[in-house]
Amino acid sequence: MAPFAHLQRFTRLTQRLQCRTAASAASALAAAVLLPTITACSTLPAIVPDMGGPRATAQVSGQHGPLSTTRSRQILDALKGSNPQANRLDRHLALEQAISDSPLTAGNRVRLLEDGPATYRAMLATIATARDHINMESYIFEDDDTGKQFSDALLAQQARGVQVNIVYDSVGTLGTKPEFFGRLRDGGIKLLEFNPVNPLAAKAGWDVNQRDHRKLLIVDGRTAFLGGINISGVYSGGSFSRGSGNRPSDKPGDTAGKKPAKTQPWRDTDLQIDGPVVAEFQKLFIDTWTKQKGEPLAARDYYPTLTAQGVEVIHAIGSSPDDEYSLIYATLISAIDNAETEVLLTNAYFVPDPQLRASLKSAVARGVDVKIILPGTSDSALVFHAGRSYYDELLKAGVKLFERRDVMLHSKTALVDGVWSTVGSTNLDWRSFLHNQELNAVVLGESFGNQMRAAFEADLMRAEPIALREWRRRTLDLRAKEVFARIWQYWL
Repeated sequence: MAPFAHLQRFTRLTQRLQCRTAASAASALAAAVLLPTITACSTLPAIVPDMGGPRATAQVSGQHGPLSTTRSRQILDALKGSNPQANRLDRHLALEQAISDSPLTAGNRVRLLEDGPATYRAMLATIATARDHINMESYIFEDDDTGKQFSDALLAQQARGVQVNIVYDSVGTLGTKPEFFGRLRDGGIKLLEFNPVNPLAAKAGWDVNQRDHRKLLIVDGRTAFLGGINISGVYSGGSFSRGSGNRPSDKPGDTAGKKPAKTQPWRDTDLQIDGPVVAEFQKLFIDTWTKQKGEPLAARDYYPTLTAQGVEVIHAIGSSPDDEYSLIYATLISAIDNAETEVLLTNAYFVPDPQLRASLKSAVARGVDVKIILPGTSDSALVFHAGRSYYDELLKAGVKLFERRDVMLHSKTALVDGVWSTVGSTNLDWRSFLHNQELNAVVLGESFGNQMRAAFEADLMRAEPIALREWRRRTLDLRAKEVFARIWQYWL
């Protein structure tokens, strides 16, 4: 891992927002001793209804553009409670639009993909159908059998005249040999290394603490894949099989501590999306390419005419440390704060900030059923123990916690009230909300919500409940690890 002193150039947000006391109290001690170059720290915003400032009437877009003003007004009235008959879906539609300028897009088809084998099969099958272009963004792209399978498929399409553009993260691919990317470049594929570790290679300024954690594949501007899966052989065994191995951590530098067994399978979740919302994901990819000063993209039909493929309403949300605040964080807090019946979370790296903890506890206090499935083993020891340091507080408040110990849990999903679902790359920790580029899809609707519930319940059947009484009997060794890990939670 690079020295911490070289990981701490913060964005302009540091000058505008004051450090949250709960995060800085423990972290300041370590900063004073080990990080003398830090003069300020960025923080998470307080989520209030008007945090985004004045906005025009919220609207939902479809294949023919925005829905009528009348319908949009009805949704906002439901949010304000002026329509007592408004259902939960209308309420979450309004909440979702109010948090962001990007549109809610109707007319999409969504396929829920669980684990590596199913996701990779779907991705490779769609790559084989490409006729115009392929845009790909990944935190990890390994030089192993899986990486070779994807590189071969992409090179074959490039040779057929399909333009392939790839963004890969510099830290996430530190273990990948330069020859691997050289072969792709020699084959005509355009490559962009996000925030190179080598400052001499950086074209858009140097801030190695900012990482591109997104996982995105777009084929012909019509089909998008996103979620938690990187390009790595560790996903070759699904969570209902054996035969997986370890991969590089999504937390750069974490190599010691509690790790999954060599044969432990990985559990992850992704989406395949077809329909008008794919254009929004395309915008996010091209925006990253532009801001990182990649070489000019070849002329292709990046925004084809898209027609309705299904009935799902989707919000494409990208977050970046350059933004004033994380839209993904804001929309998650908003959904939890307005939950009426249930909040079901599954997440790989869980280090909740004070506001997220308050939202979860407040939801329980008003009668919402809050369940969270977390890893029982991890490749990131500090994150693992930092997250566990909050178990007592959450359990005492009535939040129900579970751990899957039979797999390496890597999913990042949420379901609220059975109608608000999200799948993406975002972990529930400070790094995802402050330092990483992340990407999520919010799907609004009961039909897809039912699929998410089924997946959650399948994980729940294989998870171990954490009881407060038993948790308080944990060893002094574990408690010491939690105290130490919490000191570093902001930078993990």
